Amino acid sequence: MPLENPIAYPVLFKQVRILDANASSDIVETFADVFVDCDRKIHLDFDQNQIPQETKIYEQSGVVLGTGLVDLYGTSGEPGHESRETITELVQAAKNGGFATVGILPNTQPAIDDIAALEFWRSVRQKHGDILQPWGAITKGLEGKQLTDMAELAESVIGFTDSKPIANLLLVRRAMEYLKPLGKPIALFPQNPDLAGNGVIREGKWSLQYGMTGYPAAAETSSLAALIELVRLTKAPTHFMRISTAQSVELIAQAKNDGLPITASTTWLHLCHCDRDLENYDPNLRLMPPLGSEGDRLALISGIRSGAIDSIAIDHTPCAYEEKVVPFEVAPVGAIGLEFAIPVLWQKLVITGLLTTTELWQALSINPAKILGISQPKLSTLFAPSLEWLADGNAIASPSRNSNYIGQLIVGKIL
Repeated sequence: MPLENPIAYPVLFKQVRILDANASSDIVETFADVFVDCDRKIHLDFDQNQIPQETKIYEQSGVVLGTGLVDLYGTSGEPGHESRETITELVQAAKNGGFATVGILPNTQPAIDDIAALEFWRSVRQKHGDILQPWGAITKGLEGKQLTDMAELAESVIGFTDSKPIANLLLVRRAMEYLKPLGKPIALFPQNPDLAGNGVIREGKWSLQYGMTGYPAAAETSSLAALIELVRLTKAPTHFMRISTAQSVELIAQAKNDGLPITASTTWLHLCHCDRDLENYDPNLRLMPPLGSEGDRLALISGIRSGAIDSIAIDHTPCAYEEKVVPFEVAPVGAIGLEFAIPVLWQKLVITGLLTTTELWQALSINPAKILGISQPKLSTLFAPSLEWLADGNAIASPSRNSNYIGQLIVGKIL
């Protein structure tokens, strides 16, 4: 029996592909029957004789049951920009996408830079549980000038980041030194603002052809090289976010070979698209850093396979409709993605053979959990790779529409 959309519960899926983690925190693949009851609770150990008579049975569903997904970083509209997306909408979007945990960047209003700001997130935890985990700011007001009281914030945040470049390298060194004994990761966005300038597309053939201001790869790699030297100096565990160039993958691989305590992530859109895809000047693909070349995209995928790139981040960034309905070069950066990431990555990377199922799941679940220092996710994400659905206003939780996948038929759905 083919899968139906929507699926009517209770359901028994036969020979489901199970993606769980072993004692070494590696995703391993097995097969088992999975029963989902009327309340959509998942059961692996059950008595076949206890299944209700009205249960639908799918013999060859192709369904996958994996550990809960973990997103390293994303932006919350609330507090400060509730019209973009509220906490309740963000939580539902995360659940729709199969995410058990989403790291929240400190670029809210007010910024997450003191104990008072964390009171809001304590109330969020009381209402919604631990699905949203805030990052603390490295500097006051994310201005890159004065360090926050990181020791005071450390107990209540998963790590520290300004979610944007910090030009003052001496300040970055001090932050690394302060954080090392606290046992919290620091996440840095490598970018040389002077080299980046007003670039909105990777500098090269397509920036010339499309007539848009180029962003040189060196804007990332020159900054990354300097930051790696600070890690070499301080030995502080450091995460590099939004990696987008082939040379950056090489730099990180070499630093890891040298034994430095480094982890790195790229975003899902940098794995799915390249600068050539900007021919329609879609502002929903206006990202920072901009989409790289096809060579960069393939190097990032190879980096995941080799272990140089540890994790795939969604970097979910809601924007109001009117903010994105402007020319490409002046549009705010960022796109939503929690509800589309798994099916799109599956189609573009797993179906095409660029990544294995276990490599993709490792980078979206177990590895980001290890980076954040949280418990290994439990089996909780049920995914139907062949189920089709239309990504329209009724199907997604986020009120923001800044995604190039809005209005498209998506193959693959979280159940």
